Amino acid sequence: MTACIVGWAHSPFGKLEGETVENLIVTAANQALAHAGIGPKDVDEIVLGHFNGGFSPQDFTASLVLQSSDDLRFKPATRVENACATGSAAVHQGIKTIRAGAAKVVLVVGVEQMTATPGPEIGNILLKASYLPEDGETPAGFAGVFGKIAHNYFQRWGDQSDALARIAAKNHKNGVNNPYAQMRKDFGYEFCRVESEKNPLVAGPLKRTDCSLVSDGAAAIVLADTETALRMNRAVAFRAASHVQDFLPMSKRDILKFEGGAEAWKRALAQAGVKIDDLSFVETHDCFTIAELIEYEAMGLAPEGQGAKIALEGQTEIGGRLPVNPSGGLKAKGHPIGATGVSMHALTAMQLCGNAPDGMQIENAELGGIFNMGGAAVANYVSILERIK
Repeated sequence: MTACIVGWAHSPFGKLEGETVENLIVTAANQALAHAGIGPKDVDEIVLGHFNGGFSPQDFTASLVLQSSDDLRFKPATRVENACATGSAAVHQGIKTIRAGAAKVVLVVGVEQMTATPGPEIGNILLKASYLPEDGETPAGFAGVFGKIAHNYFQRWGDQSDALARIAAKNHKNGVNNPYAQMRKDFGYEFCRVESEKNPLVAGPLKRTDCSLVSDGAAAIVLADTETALRMNRAVAFRAASHVQDFLPMSKRDILKFEGGAEAWKRALAQAGVKIDDLSFVETHDCFTIAELIEYEAMGLAPEGQGAKIALEGQTEIGGRLPVNPSGGLKAKGHPIGATGVSMHALTAMQLCGNAPDGMQIENAELGGIFNMGGAAVANYVSILERIK
């Protein structure tokens, strides 16, 4: 337990009119420091997670965090990026700095502004998170990549449309109670299951309700070494933090196994000295419902090809065997690329401190798991958190 979360902040996710990347960063940074009960002078290092890839014309953004206070001037600040896992890459970079003894307090901010970009251009930017020599011409962009994954999964294991609809319905129902979520509407299973004018097919067997949202937003956490954290108002410790990078081309691996994700979970659980069923809940990367389904298998909830059983039996609903995405996940919460991983850590810390919003709080939550991935299970990050104060 070399690092702890001692404070956090979270903007609403969605189409945030009138906001800029700078405003989002500054607000989140100031709120996180205030929540931690410290000032900018107490920060030793800053890490910003910002994918960008063309969403914002301002592409050199690490120093925008300094706009929140002149007292941050001359602090080391670095922007990190690892596709859709950019936020967790920033968090894990902060942990490494503390573990190395180079800092006692690290401010981590994740941000993205996506909705100001025209739709077709959004698709082109997101497709950059795939291997362009193989997938660059995929119809429907990144959704098309996961549409192919879903199609191939169905071919190998049978049509799992019922399970995908259950996952979508679960996450939308959970999102109703998340005040930060972009979409707070319980669509119900039937709407998610049936192709309709309001829920058309997007790519392969994936319908609109199977796909996460284009979002703006920011989140921030303050990390401190354990000794410092235990003198503060709260301390949510990292029992484990693992990062596994896999091949970018899907042709070099069995994409239906998410092997990088499985290895990241294996390492994190061993590091924490726990089993998957010891966790109180998990926030996982449901960029598409097929991703969450395969992640059930990667984290060890189900054998290969049997993730649908977990969904159909309600095992991952709040009150079930292991609640997954009590926040509503990316599906309901939204997916501002650089902010997503930081958001997952902030929301997990809220749960463990008993500060999650009404209806979203997991009763007696003791251990929280996080899985954030970049690309199609290429960058894989797992964190296991536990409150120690």
